[in-house]
Amino acid sequence: MIDFIVFGCIAYLLGSIPTAVWIGKAKYGVDVREHGSKNAGATNTFRVLGKKPGVVVLSIDVIKGFVAVMLPFVAGVGDWNSEELIHVKLVCALLAVIGHVLPVFAQFNGGKGVATSLGVIIGVHPAAAGICVALFLIVFIISHFVSLGAIVAATSFPLTIIFFFKTNSVWLMVFSITLSLAVIYAHRKNIGRLLRGEENRMNLFKK
Repeated sequence: MIDFIVFGCIAYLLGSIPTAVWIGKAKYGVDVREHGSKNAGATNTFRVLGKKPGVVVLSIDVIKGFVAVMLPFVAGVGDWNSEELIHVKLVCALLAVIGHVLPVFAQFNGGKGVATSLGVIIGVHPAAAGICVALFLIVFIISHFVSLGAIVAATSFPLTIIFFFKTNSVWLMVFSITLSLAVIYAHRKNIGRLLRGEENRMNLFKK
């Protein structure tokens, strides 16, 4: 129980690092939550501040999710495939994403958790993360909708875990479904805009 509490708190605090907010204010004097989609995530950073800060925010948000999940292993909580370690990692994964969405360091006004979700998925199941990233890129490159790519990737995560890799871990199944639903719920407004044909497109390859 101590491991769950200690590493869970650390994971939440790591997830709470408001990368987009801090970088925007420190380097550009801009609070990204007051512009664009008013979201404190990588996508809005790309739109409001440009590609370079967007890449920095995206990278840090992925890394903080990965580190949050890997800390219990580095600290020696259990062997790589042990049930104890897997359980602690999954709790840390969820709390890191919650921290990103509801960051204590930014008045609980954060992002949608997509980049941090990718980071925790890489730490929990690298192969499934690879499939999710591939699907995201395919959908995004074809449609230019970041939100649609994120929704498709989120939906594919539990399907990949359960049907492709055929996991026997109930905890992992529950985690994958919970994370998927959380990401989709965070994009509920985007889904409405997609259905109405009002969602903003993004082309990262355009100069």
